[in-house]
Amino acid sequence: MRAFHRLDGIAAPLPYENVDTDKIIAARFLKTITREGLGQGLFHVLRQDPQFVLRREPWASSAEILVALDNFGCGSSREHAPWALLDFGIRCIIAPSFADIFYNNCFKNGILPIVQPEHIVRRLLALAADPSTARMQVDLEAQAITLCDGAVLEFALDAQRKNDLLEGADEIERALRLSPEIDSHENRVATESPWLGPVVMRAAEIGAIAD
Repeated sequence: MRAFHRLDGIAAPLPYENVDTDKIIAARFLKTITREGLGQGLFHVLRQDPQFVLRREPWASSAEILVALDNFGCGSSREHAPWALLDFGIRCIIAPSFADIFYNNCFKNGILPIVQPEHIVRRLLALAADPSTARMQVDLEAQAITLCDGAVLEFALDAQRKNDLLEGADEIERALRLSPEIDSHENRVATESPWLGPVVMRAAEIGAIAD
């Protein structure tokens, strides 16, 4: 997973509530067995409108931040939704609230979802709608968003999720770092409780499969 430290990019406004995962990436685009290319199907229905923000410059080619309204990412739990956003180039989403599963999936794929009060989000939507004010800087280490006029907005984030993004590590990678401890435990259990049978798979073997 690609690490996230600081992002200096163009923000695209998406002033809609309850944007579900089917709207983000429709089911008919889920036939691929890889993550690459999913960005082409991102917001497919909305992108049929030539005036949709991701059809217009500078957002069409440069947007890396998405600003949306309440309950972003609701609907089905498809992980293809953050995959499609990431493939398009979106690495940060700012909204008043997110659907739980989508929110968790973002962290597993190197996307930073930021929760801000609705009045702040509406201010950001207005800035993002103007190319001259749409550039923002997101600093994960400082947990701050710097706007074009120099204003700084702080955001809260769980310490473990912050650390995982900074290191570019998901839950599997964190578990694999404990391979020596896992193997030591398995060996001890095999010695002390042989009636449990042989260990089916060691941590190192799990790592090989994950790779």
